[in-house]
Amino acid sequence: MFEPAERLKNVKVSASAAMTRKVREMRAQGVKIVGLSSGEPDFPTPKHAIEAALKAALAGDTKYPAQDGTRALKEAVQRKFKRDNGLDYALDEIMVSNGSKQIMFGATMASVNPGDEVIIPSPGWISYADQVKLTGGVPVPVSCPENNQFRLRAADLEATITPRTRWVVLNFPNNPTGAVCSRAEMQELADVLLQHPRVLIMADEIYEHLLYDGLKFCSIAAVEPKLKERTLTVNGASKAYAMTGWRVGYAGGPKAMIAAMTNMQGQATAGVSTIGQAAVAAALDGPQDLIKERAADYQNRRDLVVGWLREAKGITCHKPEGAFYVFPNIAGCIGKTTKSGRRIETDTDFVTALLEERQVATVQGAAYGMSPYFRISYATDIESLREGCRRIQEFCADLK
Repeated sequence: MFEPAERLKNVKVSASAAMTRKVREMRAQGVKIVGLSSGEPDFPTPKHAIEAALKAALAGDTKYPAQDGTRALKEAVQRKFKRDNGLDYALDEIMVSNGSKQIMFGATMASVNPGDEVIIPSPGWISYADQVKLTGGVPVPVSCPENNQFRLRAADLEATITPRTRWVVLNFPNNPTGAVCSRAEMQELADVLLQHPRVLIMADEIYEHLLYDGLKFCSIAAVEPKLKERTLTVNGASKAYAMTGWRVGYAGGPKAMIAAMTNMQGQATAGVSTIGQAAVAAALDGPQDLIKERAADYQNRRDLVVGWLREAKGITCHKPEGAFYVFPNIAGCIGKTTKSGRRIETDTDFVTALLEERQVATVQGAAYGMSPYFRISYATDIESLREGCRRIQEFCADLK
């Protein structure tokens, strides 16, 4: 009889992935679901990226790739870091992986020993903590409260660092809140980290191009160059270029760190699909106008969704500054009963009832480390967003 390894004891399937799977199952049964749970752009992959993949395949670029990425893609990543982030990485300081998620998994596995602590802003992406647990490390949440626009305060970071701290994770724009740190706020965080030279920084910048209201993105390794030698700058093609299914992420970091991560990747999956790498190289080097166009589209969707949610009884909704999520507060719904007689005690109860009674898929805030909230992704068409928010308004209006 199969028994899972002890390392999996405290690791669960992510709530967003579980919700997406449940939505697929319900749709297969003929149930009409409004899916607002998946952080996946609804835009198509750029045509020139697809054409580059086809050209590579037809040219016979179908053999085993280098474990750290093709030279063509690494050079494209090198140019991207200089162009967008003001960061200069040598080719042996860059690697390519099967999505940015594997980049972070490889970094964690290659560096975290049992008992090491990893500081994670909360609320935060579900997988950060579970990846740490798999190594025997200890995820340490640091609260980013709504009254600070869900941003990480330097004083809170300072108070959380201990002699056992190995990494600090930074994810701004943030999943699930859409929070963005200004350059001044990033410098304050950098000033704290300068005082702790043993602490590594994992900068998850996957949403860097999705900023609104004229805000500008900044990489911590560029804000404070003294931190570059211990910062892993993580990114990928999934969000900005709508290439989630291509599974290509990349990172820049210290040479020794990249070498250790490449070793880890070699034991797990080896290199990344050559066809996908050709497509991403074309996306990074090709026209970038579509990024601004799509960001403008997302900003319009954000404004509509926030407005609709603020009309829902019992819900308050902070307006996010980046990414493509809203993270509404449902404190006004807790303790009430749905039309069918279910009592809402938690945000998990709320999203479960919302799915089963109104067929709207969202994700509970508890999955990201903060309640009572829930996450909505507005990376979908406006009609679905309109219908989903209408059903949420009706669901909330019926609570007694």
